[in-house]
Formats: sequence, structure tokens, C-alpha cells
Amino acid sequence: MELKPASAWDLDAELAALDAAHLRRRRRVVQAYDGARLRVDGRALLAFCSNDYLGLAQHPALVDAAREALARWGVGATASPQVCGHSAAHEQLERELAAFVDMPRALYFYAGFPANVGIVPALVGRGDAVFSDALNHACLIDGARLSRADIAVYPHRDVAALERLLAGSSARRRLIVTDAVFSMDGDIAPLRELLALAHAHDALLLIDDAHGFGVLGDGGRGSAEAYALRSPRLVYMATLGKAAGVSGAFVAGTDTVVETILQRARSYTFATAAPPLIAETLRAALRVIAAEGWRRDRLRALVARLRAAAGALPPGWTLADSVTPIQPLLIGDNAATLEAMAALWEQGFWVPAIRPPTVPAGTARLRLSLSAAHELADVDRLLQALARLPG
Repeated sequence: MELKPASAWDLDAELAALDAAHLRRRRRVVQAYDGARLRVDGRALLAFCSNDYLGLAQHPALVDAAREALARWGVGATASPQVCGHSAAHEQLERELAAFVDMPRALYFYAGFPANVGIVPALVGRGDAVFSDALNHACLIDGARLSRADIAVYPHRDVAALERLLAGSSARRRLIVTDAVFSMDGDIAPLRELLALAHAHDALLLIDDAHGFGVLGDGGRGSAEAYALRSPRLVYMATLGKAAGVSGAFVAGTDTVVETILQRARSYTFATAAPPLIAETLRAALRVIAAEGWRRDRLRALVARLRAAAGALPPGWTLADSVTPIQPLLIGDNAATLEAMAALWEQGFWVPAIRPPTVPAGTARLRLSLSAAHELADVDRLLQALARLPG
């Protein structure tokens, strides 16, 4: 019998390798939503996994706005924004987003990942350079790769290393890209220092404020407000499916920069626009973010309550240094992290296990995500459940 060589398409073996390393991901089907309480696979759970930081996803004002927009606009945009998909609702949303973050102009994208995948190549290309934090989100990494610019990765939050890279660069254009709040660590980039380097080295600074928009700043206007960032060298991007409670993303900056992105971003030009009902719902979300500051106050109280009890966590587990709603509990081992997640699940809590390649090898963690939909008693219940785990 003739033996055939193994096929290059032996995908079963690759999936088995994921299983062996405890790295295969599993989707859950959520059957009902009630703020921070979900019904999943027939089980009622208190969820600490959502990015709905302000608890707006089911807010009555947003639901009403969506219902009214549905009756007016229907369910589809029918085409890309540059054909006939850019409605009056989208136009007004962009004006309100620009005013909300106090920048000259904004451009709305249907989702966050394609926003950054489009923004970076729109601003730089061959002969240019991108300077990227080592822990940036995948969409910034992929955007940099697609740009075909030279990529320099600097150690996480290391301003001195970035300055050396910028000083040694002879690139035609330089673009610094960073998360504002890092999605798996909850820490914040040294934004003022990065903007100062952009000025000193004729660079632009693109910040992805996916996890800061709505949360940071007295008015919820994000990291640019919180750190008083104002500059024509700032390109501000944020997603609208997290604290804003809906979906999509936007980029804001000078009129010239935003017009350049509109003209060049392939993920904007060649994609069907989001439905107008989404734009109208987001307009309502901006009003709620501005008016209901108590939601940010509650978030801060929840974070303080969780961190005050950090000493009671299982031995060997470390709560990362974060003042944001993202509170990572570092465990390290993939299997142990999955076991902790499963044990919490059995006690009625959904806390996701985060493993490589989302985070570096050896830093698997439980990502505790807080929301204004939580009560202080919910955090106390979670802490009691964590204390019962063996560690």
C-alpha cells in the first residue's frame, strides 16, 4: 500500500494542538439580557465579561431612538457611504461626535476593527514608519502591516525607547500608534508624553480609545479630555460598541486628516454603511453619556471596592495595576485559568479566561470587566466566589 505524505490541510491536527495547549476558544449563546445578568445555555449568570461599561446597551432612551429610527429609515443602508449609504442620520452623528470630543471633524465607521485597519494605511505607506506599542490591539497591528510602512515596536509604555526609535528614523512620515486604555491590562498609555514626542519628531499620534471613550474624563469624552490632549497632530479613534452601548467606531482630527482617511481607507470605501438606525441610536447614546455622569461615578466606586479586597484573592494570583473598569486577574497557566473560569461558572459567574495569543505566553488571566449595570453587592459576591477558589 502506497503511503501518501501528510496533507498541508490537516486542520484537525492543528485544532488538536489548540486543545492540547488549552487555547481553543468556545462561543456561548446568550439567550437573554438583563443588564449584567445573562441567561446562557439555560443558566442564569452574573456577567463580568461585557464591555458595556456604562450599561447603555438596553437603556430606554437608546431603545426608543432605535425604534423611531427603524420606522423612519428601515433596516439597511443599501450601499457604501460614498455611494448612497451616507444618510442624514450619519451626517448628523459625525457632527455630534466631532463636537463631543472637541475636534474639527469626525468620520464614522461601521466597526472598530476595520476602522483601524483602514486608518493606518490611509496615513502612511512605503517609505514611512509606524511606531507601535508592544501590547497594541490586533487591529492596530494589522493596520500597520497592511500599510507596508516600516514597523518599529517599542516596549510597552516605554517612552524613552520610543524616543530613541523616532530619533533614529529617516522615514518620510512617522506615525505613533497606541491603545489609550489597553484592553487586556487596563492600564493607560503615557499619552501626554507620546503627544510631546509627536511634536518633537514631526509625527502624528493615533490613539485607539476603545476602552476610554465614555469612561474617562469628567464628561465621558475619553482620554483626550482626561489628559487635556489638544493638537493638530492628534488622530483620535474610538469604538461605539462598548461604553456607548451600540456599535461602530469613529476617527476624529483635523479636517485634512479626516478627509484623507475618507478618500483612502479601503475599509470605509468598499464596505456597506451601517444602517441609519444605528446612527440615530448612537446620537441618543451621546446624550446619555453627557447627562448621566452618575454612571462613571458608580464605575469608580466599583473599581475601588474590587481593588480594596485584592489581598483576599487566592495566593499567587495578582490583580493588575488598573484604575479602569478592566481589572485583569493574572494567573499565568492556561489550564489553571480555564479551571478558575469553570469554577466561577458553576457558582453563577461569567468571567472570561484570556489566553495567548491575545496576551503574552505565561500571562493567562481572568479579565474582570465592570459595568455601571453592576451593584456594589455584585462585586462583593464575586470577591466571595474568588476567595473560595483553591488558587
